[in-house]
Amino acid sequence: MFEFFAGIFGYLLNYIYSFVNNYGIAIIIFSILLKIVMLPISIKQQRTMKKSAKLQVKVKEIQEKYSNDQVRQSQELMDLYKRENASPFSGCLGSIVQFIIIISMFYLVSRPLTFMRNIDQEVLDNYANIITEQKGENLRYKEISIIREMGKEDPKVNLNMNFLGLDLSDIPYQDLSNWKVLIIPILYIITSFVSMKIATNMTKKMKQKNEENVVEVKTNETDEKSLVPQEKKEEDAMEEMQKQMNMMMPLMTVSIALIAPLGLALYWLVNNIMMIFERIILNKLDKKGEEE
Repeated sequence: MFEFFAGIFGYLLNYIYSFVNNYGIAIIIFSILLKIVMLPISIKQQRTMKKSAKLQVKVKEIQEKYSNDQVRQSQELMDLYKRENASPFSGCLGSIVQFIIIISMFYLVSRPLTFMRNIDQEVLDNYANIITEQKGENLRYKEISIIREMGKEDPKVNLNMNFLGLDLSDIPYQDLSNWKVLIIPILYIITSFVSMKIATNMTKKMKQKNEENVVEVKTNETDEKSLVPQEKKEEDAMEEMQKQMNMMMPLMTVSIALIAPLGLALYWLVNNIMMIFERIILNKLDKKGEEE
């Protein structure tokens, strides 16, 4: 499956490259186009998240009312989501799509001659054997090595990977003494935490509004505010878990970026920058819509 999508992405990336003749610029344009295509899913995911937060008041009412009857509770929750035209799993679609894209892009930047240029595997193996005999070592990224060692001799396996003084075929962990290879990964880390901060602030605002609604409902129906602290503890635990996951994701992806060609880190960096603008704009539009 990942190779299938890597092939589609590679075809588009190679098409863009044929116009700009620069791997880095082609990745930036490709990233922007992919983000535009993914925009409807991103909008739906963000609005689903907000809708789910609003539904939590009714969800908690049902959970408390039928706490001793799990069958009835499940049925009532299903009816609630049906009435509100929502789904507890609808937010998973965006995460699944993002995961597929991440792995497919790793395939693409690791094997650009296969997925971009569609060069026969036998030809690549022959070149790899020549390089292995000359270098006397196993090749971790065979196609990247072919581009670097054989690109000048054979235009078919040549890609212009020079981008703003950086070589996007470089693999950071192999040359940590060269500070330039760390520029893109460091920028990626910074933009990841900025994006995470924006998402966290959005979640906090939704949580505060949700808590206000919960207090109002419980005060009107039972006049017992003592039930709220327990729910708050549960939400705080979930929030802490989400915070840890948000911290782990950038660390995990930057770890991959350090052992992969710089082209992957560049894609993630551009994607992060686009995501920051996307979240800010969508949040403002949604806020404006709610006020109207």
